[in-house]
Amino acid sequence: MSDDRPRDDDHGEQEAGDLARFAAALRAAVEEPDPQRRPAALCELCTEALDLSGASITVSDGTDGVRATWWSSGPVAGRLAEAQYNLGDGPCRTALTLNAPVLVADLAQGADARRWPIFAQQAMELGVRAVFSLPLGSAASVIGTLDLYSKKAGLLSGRDLRCGLLIADAITLALIETHVRSRETQQEDLDHWGFTSWLEGAEVDNTEIHQATGVIMYNLGLDAQQALARLRAHAFSHGQSLSQAARDVILRRVVLDE
Repeated sequence: MSDDRPRDDDHGEQEAGDLARFAAALRAAVEEPDPQRRPAALCELCTEALDLSGASITVSDGTDGVRATWWSSGPVAGRLAEAQYNLGDGPCRTALTLNAPVLVADLAQGADARRWPIFAQQAMELGVRAVFSLPLGSAASVIGTLDLYSKKAGLLSGRDLRCGLLIADAITLALIETHVRSRETQQEDLDHWGFTSWLEGAEVDNTEIHQATGVIMYNLGLDAQQALARLRAHAFSHGQSLSQAARDVILRRVVLDE
């Protein structure tokens, strides 16, 4: 009588084959000839190799003042990235603050749903159940996050988490190279990581948000974080994105008072 159950060595060979295919795909993405395209190629690898619903890259200077979406896999990933910036809260913001992975298994219930209730509600409305935010940078300095989204609840497997962290490291190096080439300058002339110039290649232009924040600072005598908090509160209470609220302030359609 034959036994058709898979043997341990068969499983090991399959896992080794999967890792070899992932390594080949990672190598191809890293060797993408256009440095501006390389972060996107690496991000796309996440959705393909890890069987996820979406991904985005957010770059930041570590404060609330400068943050933008570099790339997103589609409208849902883009809206989730923007929602976290609008709210000033969410797994992405927590990963930036802690400089550590934030793995959210189920936004529909439990501690994860209670930790970010407004973001969780918005994510659920978009059909997203799990979010995994991986910091980009080094142990000393975080420069952004790789945010992965899934329509299914559940944590990443150990294999997928290791692959995700490898991709995050590759994205960090790709962003640094993109910055260096785009600025056409010498490494010793760069300001630490070169955050601001990275935003030149981002999908979301935050110029209007910075301008509106400056207007609020001048009118109300607030510092930058307080002014941005006022703008966020106005956007949230009126069902707007942060960019829409900023445009209203700049065009004097709205005047925020004390």
